[in-house]
Amino acid sequence: MKRYIVALLVASLLSPALVVAQTSPDASQTAKASSNFDVIADQALAAMKAKAQTMGIGGVAVVAYFEGDTIQAWSSKMIVVGRYKDLPTATDKGTNLLGIAYAKASEMADTLKDSGSGIRPPMTGEFGWNGGVIARGKTGYVIAAFSGGKSDDDVAISREGLSKLKAKL
Repeated sequence: MKRYIVALLVASLLSPALVVAQTSPDASQTAKASSNFDVIADQALAAMKAKAQTMGIGGVAVVAYFEGDTIQAWSSKMIVVGRYKDLPTATDKGTNLLGIAYAKASEMADTLKDSGSGIRPPMTGEFGWNGGVIARGKTGYVIAAFSGGKSDDDVAISREGLSKLKAKL
């Protein structure tokens, strides 16, 4: 009986160490990706800003990263390229480009498809508009979205940011 209790005690003490040893490489890779996000996000946003300026388009660029296959939390950054909204006029209620860019990003976080993919009807808070792109990274998903130009232009700008994110996250 004593031998059984000792074996059980030893096994229970070693089990957590074995679990940690098995998951540590993934955990350290995830932690490294998360800690590097700000630097990598700045590079992606700079690439998006340069592309937008080359194309003569103003608007908002957003990049985001989340770990795993289902979003539970994310890190994101944004940059304004000339303007973040279009003011209302007598014939137009105005446009919140920042809100649209984040709506594109949130749609992609849920569907894991580029914004406006049409795989399901837009939910409240979404528009179903093109302009954002998503890809599987090393430890999670990377997202880039732009709002301010025509849909095809927004996608082209977003792809610039996504290429920087995907290469490093």
